[in-house]
Amino acid sequence: MSYSTDSIKNTVIIGHVSTGKTTLLENLLFTGGKIAKAETIDSGKTVSDYTEEEAERKISIHSSLSNVEWNNKKLNFIDTPGSGDFFGEVILGFRACQTALVVVGCDTGAQIETIKLWRNLDKRDKPSKVVFINKCNKERADFKATLEDLKKRFQKTFVPVTIPIGIGAEYKGIVNLLEGKAYLKPESGKKEEASEIPADMLKEFEEYKAIMMEAAAEGDDSVTEKYLENGTLTTEEIILGLTAGLNSNKIIPVLCGTATENSGVASLLNFIESIAPSPSGKKEFIRNEDGTKEEVIMDSAASPSLFVFKTSIDQFSGKLSFIKVITGVIKPDTELYNPHERKKEKVGKVFTILGKKLEEVKELSAGDIGIAVKLPAAATNDTLCTPDNPITYRTMKIPHPIYSLSVTAESKKEEDKLNLFLHKVAEEDLTFQIKFNNETKESIISGMGELHINMILDKLKDKQKIAVLTKPPQVAYRETITKKAADSYRHKKQSGGSGQFGEVHFEVSPIERGKYLSFINTIKGGAVSKGYIPGIEKGIAEGMQEGVLAGYPVVDIEVNLFDGKEHAVDSNEISFKLAAKGCLKAVLEKAGPTLLEPIMKLTVYSDDQYIGDVLSDLSSRRGKVLGQDSIGGGIQEIKAEVPEAELLKYAIDLKSITSGTGAFEVEFDHYSAISGKIAETVIAEAKARKAAAATE
Repeated sequence: MSYSTDSIKNTVIIGHVSTGKTTLLENLLFTGGKIAKAETIDSGKTVSDYTEEEAERKISIHSSLSNVEWNNKKLNFIDTPGSGDFFGEVILGFRACQTALVVVGCDTGAQIETIKLWRNLDKRDKPSKVVFINKCNKERADFKATLEDLKKRFQKTFVPVTIPIGIGAEYKGIVNLLEGKAYLKPESGKKEEASEIPADMLKEFEEYKAIMMEAAAEGDDSVTEKYLENGTLTTEEIILGLTAGLNSNKIIPVLCGTATENSGVASLLNFIESIAPSPSGKKEFIRNEDGTKEEVIMDSAASPSLFVFKTSIDQFSGKLSFIKVITGVIKPDTELYNPHERKKEKVGKVFTILGKKLEEVKELSAGDIGIAVKLPAAATNDTLCTPDNPITYRTMKIPHPIYSLSVTAESKKEEDKLNLFLHKVAEEDLTFQIKFNNETKESIISGMGELHINMILDKLKDKQKIAVLTKPPQVAYRETITKKAADSYRHKKQSGGSGQFGEVHFEVSPIERGKYLSFINTIKGGAVSKGYIPGIEKGIAEGMQEGVLAGYPVVDIEVNLFDGKEHAVDSNEISFKLAAKGCLKAVLEKAGPTLLEPIMKLTVYSDDQYIGDVLSDLSSRRGKVLGQDSIGGGIQEIKAEVPEAELLKYAIDLKSITSGTGAFEVEFDHYSAISGKIAETVIAEAKARKAAAATE
């Protein structure tokens, strides 16, 4: 069946780990008639957690796409992991969907990962958020307290659309304020049915409906006028106001239930179908080469274009490209153009998917999400469009990795197989990176945390049967100078016939950090011919690759070539290159050489109760705390600058300090000078590695 753009609703399900996202989706699919039975996490048979590692670990690791048809609307859902180690899987859901369904435990309130996700959503152009307060049957569940917690943390207007009948052990179901109906907990394996509101809930129903009505009136100007005139609103007017308020991010609708008992699920489907925004008329942005943006409206009548938001390699179906259709209609055999690869690509068959089960469809309209197969060149973040109108949609911003390891195969015969596997993983998961560091001669793998990396290493061992050796990566230190100095160097070689001759005189000076190199030629009188200057510059560039202290690359120097000599017969470019290299080494030794270490910009999120330990730990890591702010609900955000050398195992250490609740983000900021015992240790270690390499 085909669906028009205005009949499609795309929702990404997000929240802290263990809030019940996967169980909620399972019951959405069951209630929507997509599956015959809602499985439990313990069974290892849920639709979205279909991989072996997810079934074994009982956590979501990958995002999963599924859909239901509800009242002739297609509701697409992307279930995402709750662990920060797999944040990249959440980002792609943000990119593909108009609505974020934030699942919060009624017994816990919003936790750290939920707060981070919320803040990330606030930075985006698609702000529609809906909250589902789950686990209303838990012993410590408190609906009103959770609602207040959300208001306090996020400073938004949270509007209940459903409310619980009882709480904790007394939980019996929910009241739908829009419909004026109750939905009592169904028997195991059954679906919810609407019934009359219990008499003892009527007063609470009226109180919460009045709150909802006031919020709806604030969502739309025309609804505001009717509310002021009449003092009340019809159900249709409430829906209009809630829809407008949700679209503009003025209000956050709140629904509740207990997913494990399939309670509150039917009302959630009704809400998404009737009120959540469709892609129709929504904006997408083209990224021009000059950095400017252009708006594109999602419209099925326009020429076809799509965005690849995920890539997966299936052992049976091959490469699967998860696509969001932006304009037009995508059908099998549609011929498109990939501007990034500058290649034409022909879409094979198109599918929707239910977990891992592909379902072939005739077409996907603008705004819809699905799968395209047999796109050999297309990768995540690519745009496919018509050849006569090449465009590139804005790409997803991938978070910086926070944990890295140096990795080698135990057997050198396995190196090619190891690299092939790791690059395949990187193609599917953009938050996983593999790079070869020419400076340290190490293969470095990087990811979003220890769990993320360990999952990949476990696959290597268990599936590929490759034994690997891992260790913390070497830090990319640099060398620079602290004062002016001058020296000269003559390269002379004579061995019969034409020889080699070149002499240069350099003065070096320190320059602003980050400028790398400034080369100045102040020779007068033609002491060195212009034709030899490129050779001198090459010699400087080569010489800067290995400093005089510990062999680290040299940065941020000015080299002034102020004199030199040449020979009419023996001089050539190679002679001056070698002379420049020798002169640079000699003059650097006189210029107060010093080591530089990379300094990282660190943001830590911690519960109030651990803040003292976190700050003390940062101090022990030579960290400089720049600021500390409360972001609500007992969560502190700490910004600091910390040497990279002190953060190699921070992903592991922070979990230990905060009992697994802390989180952090890190990115490179600048280089800073080090001296004393720290520098002496770095230099000694570098020399020891060099000596060991020479004996191999």
